[in-house]
Amino acid sequence: MKISTRDMVFSALFAAVLCAVAPFAINIGPIPLTFATLVIYLAAGTLDWKLGALSVALYVTMGAVGVPVFSNFQGGLHRIVGATGGFIVGYIPCALAIGIIIKIFQYRILAYALGMAIGTILLYTCGTAWFMLQSGNPLAASVAMCVTPFLPGDAIKIIFACVIAPQLRKALQRLKVES
Repeated sequence: MKISTRDMVFSALFAAVLCAVAPFAINIGPIPLTFATLVIYLAAGTLDWKLGALSVALYVTMGAVGVPVFSNFQGGLHRIVGATGGFIVGYIPCALAIGIIIKIFQYRILAYALGMAIGTILLYTCGTAWFMLQSGNPLAASVAMCVTPFLPGDAIKIIFACVIAPQLRKALQRLKVES
């Protein structure tokens, strides 16, 4: 895959925003509340599916090698293999699903909502399954800790991203045409 300098810059920009936002967390249980998903929704909805996933993979890689970009300013491989690691790794299929669905449905507004909802389901699935494996908790208890508290906030983030991402995409397309 050949990537233009412009595309590299925007992928790196979204990765940088994710790195700046994700460490700020509110601990509401074993899974912290962050704005990381909002930035992932925006990256995947603004960039094409490859670049959105690339920006998220760059963030995950930086955190895995020890840069303190994960919640509560932590980093390192131990975070990936720890109880919340499924959510961190799940950010990548989340971004991929969002971008692919938006592209398949030709960037219609409902495609953004559908893509973000399906991406979030993938994220919850990866994260909850890994949490269950690490903690030994049953499904119902894990869903109560890993999914239920986040549903209202993620719904609000999706609504916000569905409004903003198409506008950002159009602005980037205009920049592409002008340059």
